[in-house]
Amino acid sequence: MQFKKGLGWKACYDEERELYTAQRSWRGFYQLCEIDKETYDKLGTDEAPGKLIDSGRHLFESDDDYYTPPYITVYDEKYAEIAPWSDALRRAAIKLPEELTKTGTELRDSGKTNEHLGKNQENKK
Repeated sequence: MQFKKGLGWKACYDEERELYTAQRSWRGFYQLCEIDKETYDKLGTDEAPGKLIDSGRHLFESDDDYYTPPYITVYDEKYAEIAPWSDALRRAAIKLPEELTKTGTELRDSGKTNEHLGKNQENKK
């Protein structure tokens, strides 16, 4: 495996599987994506790494910062097999109420992630 690192991100090229993956994180937010070779090659240049990584296929995302209620979103259940080097397993170990752990289809595609989570928090009060 070959790695590239920068401030708030890390990317991996797995030669055996011809697979490129990358993670980015800051202030409690974490994202793991599968990327292509072109994106991997651009990482570390002047282009914004967050936008490059976010353009990939989302595998896993979590957030436990102070801006939003904590959540974990799993877009591909095989994220740990796809990127065993990543911090996603550690992030997934955070125990959250079941209603804050949703699939990517339920939240990402709806575009209402924060709205949905905010309502769950309000209902608990």
